[in-house]
Amino acid sequence: MSKLQLSLVVTVYNEEENIKPLLEAVYTALEGISYELILVDDGSTDKTVEESKKYSNEHTRVLIFNKNYGQTTALAAGIDHAVGEYIVTMDGDLQNDPSDIPMMLQKAIDEDWDVVAGVRANRQDGFVLRKLPSKFANWMIRNTTKVYLKDYGCSLRVYKAHIAQNMGLYGELHRFIPVLAKQEGAKMTEVNVKHHPRIHGTSKYGLNRTFKVMADLILMLFFQKYLQRPIHLFGTIGLLSFFVGILINIYLLVLKIAGEDIWGRPILLVGLILVLGGLQLITTGIVAEIIVRTYFESQDKKTYTIKQVYQGE
Repeated sequence: MSKLQLSLVVTVYNEEENIKPLLEAVYTALEGISYELILVDDGSTDKTVEESKKYSNEHTRVLIFNKNYGQTTALAAGIDHAVGEYIVTMDGDLQNDPSDIPMMLQKAIDEDWDVVAGVRANRQDGFVLRKLPSKFANWMIRNTTKVYLKDYGCSLRVYKAHIAQNMGLYGELHRFIPVLAKQEGAKMTEVNVKHHPRIHGTSKYGLNRTFKVMADLILMLFFQKYLQRPIHLFGTIGLLSFFVGILINIYLLVLKIAGEDIWGRPILLVGLILVLGGLQLITTGIVAEIIVRTYFESQDKKTYTIKQVYQGE
């Protein structure tokens, strides 16, 4: 396939009622642009695949997974198959508006931005279950990673292809795509985009994602700051733990010499177990993540299996 100006990657999961209006909106918005639409079905169990094939045109390819892998993996598959000079990502629930894409693409071209990120200026979501957790997550990510974007939850973004295809998407790191792009040296900006209430289907997200964000944030901070020098992290923590342990042991030795009984202090034992257990869990998680990356990248394996690729006519 010859080089196109734009590849639009849209991930869908059980969105059968949204497919027809989504594709119609995309075809209208991108008229006059050299583009391809890559629709990634993440193991839907409804009629999403049938509807996608029914309303696909010559610009559209449908990647059909053999099972549900998650949004990050679906994005990675779409980006892997993209051939455009710029890659746009967008959710398939019709809350993002494809009519914003030409404006964002033009800004990326005219001002030579590597990433143009959307900001949902008038977000049409519930406050308690969607907006409040999102505000907390945005604040936490901004202040720990020092990548200052207003809206990490908006999936509508335009990337230069070389940035998108070198980010290394694994697990559930789609929330941290701007951080991954920054690690690739991307120059980023933001623009306000439209946001619509969900009409069909149900949201796949809830309050539980806040805890996933916090867990992924620990991993992201490690990759951002210590990937090439892990001894600075583990060595510092190890030495601090060692010397604190020495001080505690000296203190207990003094008490023992003074004739006091130092055995059977449960609060000290509980604290020690919690500290060591927490460090062990975090370390194990990071080591496991590195092993997963090494396994896939060293053998050029993919984290997904595509059952079928359908090309629209």
